[in-house]
Amino acid sequence: MFSIFHADYWPFVILLSSIGLVTLLISKWRFHPFIALVLAAVYVGLLSPDLIAEGGLVAALESPMQALGTMAGNIAWVIALAAIIGSAMMESGAAANIVNQLLKTMGEKQAALALMLAGFILSVPVFLDTVFFLLIPLGITLALKTGKDYVLYVTAIGGGAAITHSIVPPTPGPLIMAETMGIDLGIVILAGLALGILPAILVIWVGKKMNRRLNIPVRIHSNDSPKVAKELSLSLSLAPIILPIILIGTASLYEAITGQIPEGLALIGNKNAAMAAGTGLALYLWARSQNLGANDLWTKIGKPLEIGGLIILITSAGGAYGAMIGQSGIGDAIKQATAGLDLHLVPLAWLIAAVLKTAQGSGTVAMISSAAIITALLGNNFDLPYHPVYLLMAMGFGSLFVSWMNDSAFWVVARMSGLTEKEALKTWTFLLAIISLAGMLQVWLLTWIIPLV
Repeated sequence: MFSIFHADYWPFVILLSSIGLVTLLISKWRFHPFIALVLAAVYVGLLSPDLIAEGGLVAALESPMQALGTMAGNIAWVIALAAIIGSAMMESGAAANIVNQLLKTMGEKQAALALMLAGFILSVPVFLDTVFFLLIPLGITLALKTGKDYVLYVTAIGGGAAITHSIVPPTPGPLIMAETMGIDLGIVILAGLALGILPAILVIWVGKKMNRRLNIPVRIHSNDSPKVAKELSLSLSLAPIILPIILIGTASLYEAITGQIPEGLALIGNKNAAMAAGTGLALYLWARSQNLGANDLWTKIGKPLEIGGLIILITSAGGAYGAMIGQSGIGDAIKQATAGLDLHLVPLAWLIAAVLKTAQGSGTVAMISSAAIITALLGNNFDLPYHPVYLLMAMGFGSLFVSWMNDSAFWVVARMSGLTEKEALKTWTFLLAIISLAGMLQVWLLTWIIPLV
């Protein structure tokens, strides 16, 4: 009986059964994702013979908790600050100011492009659901005013936000993938912004095609008027987002070019310090726009910290699950199963993330788990003919495929836009599938053209 625990196929049994467990717990039995992921991590530990042999049954409990703490230590500060920046930009009017300035500059004819750019930019520090809540009233207002292009506006907003949400830190999924794979955060940010351009263009093209083919009326009349900070310039409104990117990116590029980095630049370019700088600026804008004193400001910060705390718990639990998958022996098992096969890791990484996303619905969980699997497959040997950031990007794009009824974002888009489930499948689900595939093909091609090694 116990011989099956040492069979070559046993790690695959652990992986597939744990994915099934997560899917059932979250999608069918409606467990909270934090509880579901911790239980899945313990489940993997109980089925991992090497772990049990070394530490006994108690190791199946202790190892996931240690992994959870380690992951939380790596990401908690950054995610908490990102939540504060997002709320501060919403409350100060800076976020709405960015949208309105883009619409004013680009004009009504380019309204879809302006909305897509707004979603693309704002989804870096602000979570996708919140970005959609902010922007969809503008899409509805424009559609009612012009009497056309509603599908285009919905897809532009959702598509732009989904891209950066999946491949640009400090959103949780890309952030944890970078930590898991040991890739410099600045490189991930710069690569994500660059590799998001082509899919963003594709969003507009696909949106226009669907807009001509589908006749979906506006069913929701929004009276929401986004708060606009008229005294803020576009550059000042963007500053809380741009400042951390510049600091982190500059330090990463300097080190990549010279092979070393001055201590002062390393300090200000550190993700924790850079995000703190962006947060300080966002809080200043928040306090100035609403004339808040110190006590009032710190009181208001409590709510985004509660939201950030929940995200930290879920993503850390996902990190614990991923870490336990990494200890299950799946890396060696995949190596043995694919020995002699000429497989490129980019489509494999994309496929793993895509399967995980389709099965259980959460893009973040899909990214975390697939990063753990790929890291286990490579072990400590990242000696690839291309930079490992390409694998990270492939998994980020894979986490967009397929968004359907088990994905919370699917329901946010459908309900806020007044779409039926069938209409959401024809628009949102189809759009993300196209973005996902195109993004993967782009990454695959670039590993040959610009390997970055």
